[in-house]
Amino acid sequence: MVLGWIPVTTQVLVGAGPAMTALRALIERVAEPRTTVLVTGESGTGKELVAKAIHDLSPRRANKFVAVNCAAIPANLLETELFGHVKGAFTDASRDRVGLFEEADGGTLFLDEVAEIPIALQSKLLRALQEGEVTPVGQSTPVRVDVRVIAATLRDLPAEIAAGRFREDLYYRLAVVPLVLPPLRERPEDVPELARFFLARHAQRHGRPAVELTDDAAAALAAQPWPGNVRELENVLERALVLAEGPVVDVAFLSSVMTMKPAAPPTPTDTELSIKKATRELEAGLIRRALGVTQGNRTNAAKLLEISHRALLYKMKEYGIS
Repeated sequence: MVLGWIPVTTQVLVGAGPAMTALRALIERVAEPRTTVLVTGESGTGKELVAKAIHDLSPRRANKFVAVNCAAIPANLLETELFGHVKGAFTDASRDRVGLFEEADGGTLFLDEVAEIPIALQSKLLRALQEGEVTPVGQSTPVRVDVRVIAATLRDLPAEIAAGRFREDLYYRLAVVPLVLPPLRERPEDVPELARFFLARHAQRHGRPAVELTDDAAAALAAQPWPGNVRELENVLERALVLAEGPVVDVAFLSSVMTMKPAAPPTPTDTELSIKKATRELEAGLIRRALGVTQGNRTNAAKLLEISHRALLYKMKEYGIS
């Protein structure tokens, strides 16, 4: 089997389904220019992996890729982490400190969980993006930096803007190129390939013999909802590899190392029996999936849906899909 993937140092983007194929094509297109990229998707979908793929395919690949989780740093320390400080800028500033923007000079800075940056600090981030310069805390003169910024979030930024928690101008500056990562439940065709990849990688990592995944086991994995997405799937496969007593992982063994959820749909209530309502929900869901697969390209989405472009625009308006 030939894996569909982009090499990323020690990791890869695995999957040959339409969503991953479209994603890899877009990554290759946006890798060369310096433009900012906003990666969105649920937790565990691989946002940092995508950011690293963009960096590794870019002209900046020989320079640093610096990643920071904005949610993991206390708000009062985040400014000095990003922009640095000079000695004496505050009580504990016993020496100068270079910020992450300067550390990533010539390379790529990945701002994970960018929605967690305090609103007061967002204006300074916007200036850094617009002017290509940062001002360390306690210093009056700015420092020029050549940094490509890739940001990521699992939050709905338009909703955060409406709630007054995120600057609209910063959103448009970050989302020059938006990349939407589909959850694993929307690309079950990739699960068997991912599962076998993780088994092989962790066998090598732990120095264990190779383990084969049966077709039935692969199908059972593909039928799971995976709320934790790729990260959850990898954890399950690593656990299976470590606990396996033989050369084969089958459905029975998987059931012993994870909770297998039945694929049967819930019984509908009386209010859920409307054919018209169900049809509208199905159509809206398919349109959103098609737009996600095509990264918002409505012409290509219409082709996937096998409807005219005009019909797609009409239905998007009808269902309130932007």
